[in-house]
Amino acid sequence: MSPDKMITMANQIATFFDSQPGPDQAARVADHINDFWEPRMRRQLAVHCAEGGTGLSPLVMDAMKDIRVPDEGAV
Repeated sequence: MSPDKMITMANQIATFFDSQPGPDQAARVADHINDFWEPRMRRQLAVHCAEGGTGLSPLVMDAMKDIRVPDEGAV
């Protein structure tokens, strides 16, 4: 997936959960990404975050600690 599309999708998820009440928005962003993004997408997001996360919402960056990133060999 193109990096721009990935950033847009992640930020849309963060925008939705940021509008919900409660202190657990980052955990809910991570849950959504864990449930609906395939392993390659989660790996790509993790690499982008490790490289600085340019363009990503701070909420996505905060959610990274709870996003399951599969090993390179996982599909």
